[in-house]
Amino acid sequence: MTRFVSALLLAALIAAPASAQDIGAIVANDTGDTAWILTASALVLLMTLPGLALFYGGLVRSRNFLSVALQTGAVASIVSVLWIVVGYTFAFGDVSNGWVGNGRAWMLIELTNVRLGTTIPESTFVLFQMTFAIIAPALMIGAWVDRARFSWVVVFCALWSLVVYAPVAHWIWGGGWLASSGTLDFAGGLVVHTTAGVSALMVAVMMGARRGFPDKPMLPHAPGLTMVGAALLWVGWFGFNGGSALAATDDASTAIINTHVAASTAALVWLLIERIGFGKTTMVGWATGAIAGLATITPAAAFISPGAAILFGALAAVVCYFAVLQIRKWGIDDSLDVFAVHGVGGILGSLLLGLFVSSSLGGVGYAQGMTPGAQLGAQALGVGVVALWSAVMTAILALGIGIIAPMRVRKKDEIEGLDITSHGERAWHLGD
Repeated sequence: MTRFVSALLLAALIAAPASAQDIGAIVANDTGDTAWILTASALVLLMTLPGLALFYGGLVRSRNFLSVALQTGAVASIVSVLWIVVGYTFAFGDVSNGWVGNGRAWMLIELTNVRLGTTIPESTFVLFQMTFAIIAPALMIGAWVDRARFSWVVVFCALWSLVVYAPVAHWIWGGGWLASSGTLDFAGGLVVHTTAGVSALMVAVMMGARRGFPDKPMLPHAPGLTMVGAALLWVGWFGFNGGSALAATDDASTAIINTHVAASTAALVWLLIERIGFGKTTMVGWATGAIAGLATITPAAAFISPGAAILFGALAAVVCYFAVLQIRKWGIDDSLDVFAVHGVGGILGSLLLGLFVSSSLGGVGYAQGMTPGAQLGAQALGVGVVALWSAVMTAILALGIGIIAPMRVRKKDEIEGLDITSHGERAWHLGD
């Protein structure tokens, strides 16, 4: 009997390490978390294709609908390829100097089974982050609609994703120097919306206004398409913010709740401002207000309480609405208000985060050693650095590429419309 018990104990001791490794492997590569992030990746891609294409396409004149849609599709395609080749390793390669990732994962040749600090495969992490890299440059398309040359757009956005987006992603999300300074950005208020918004404004200034702006009305040709695009963006944003938890946890559901309530509040407040100012509420106003709320809540989505998210949404509508008016007063033709909505929204949310992350206001609380003043300072540092980097590098890229491929189409082509002059197609053949 003693020998039998001893044999059982010996067998248990021998088997224990293998059992522990198996359990550890299951915990480290959680299939539920992986399934959620794969789903979130599809939702974020849906934001660009077709969400952003429809949102922007409905806002332009009918003769330029296809040009906007094609620019969106082409940018998504080229950035995807570049992300695999070098973009991912620039943004999320091993930290070497705090400024850009090393070359460990170029061409994705050395991915790990589990991304460090998560419970998902690194390939899943690559896919999810790719969808962010896609939408960031695609957002800028709204600043130059009706007049940008297609070849310039594709080359500029491709290089911008490597020179502007990837380094900023590394500084904040890849363990870089801004993260070490305490700057927070849950889902892209700085990395996506501030970079794209500031760069869009810079290009709009450099490219010049559309012919006839601001005297000639340039009304949206299909607000219904804009509404559909906004709805797709809204739903896709659940993956954008909820997926940024990188796990199917309370952080994900909190982020989604805050995302939804901020968008709802911002849409309603924007409609109220329209009603007071003009006596009518508009479909485009509802859509624009919702997007402003979504951009503003993004950096803070899982860090604050739902009550604070309502305030974020209300402030987003007010601040972004008057930013739209002010930029137009300055004579800048940021055609679809990319900076006023995305840039201003992302900056506003990033700064508000510094206060509302406080546990006394329902937030998750400050990191050890951080105070409200220190956190606000870290957020302001992030805003200033990201905005400056985006503006300077955008100017250099735009001018440099413009030497080879002019930024703007010819006057004749702009008047006739880019659909037919640049692509030989028309979006609508009514009456045929």
